[in-house]
Amino acid sequence: MKAILLAAAFVFAASAAQAESCAASSAKLSGAAKTSHMKKCENDAKAACDKQAADKKLSGAAKNSFTKKCVTDAVG
Repeated sequence: MKAILLAAAFVFAASAAQAESCAASSAKLSGAAKTSHMKKCENDAKAACDKQAADKKLSGAAKNSFTKKCVTDAVG
């Protein structure tokens, strides 16, 4: 049980770190580079959030809602 909680904490911390670095690095970019970077960041966040939803065994509307909120929180 401790291993599961530790793994979940690690995934959450990794997602938070990704969002911070994404926001910080996108501030230095402009134009097409910024757009491309933010799109990649959103795609990476969606993949991570989909994995979290699968780990929680969510499906249907619950999965969609969780993923949408997760991506919004990660990307900003």
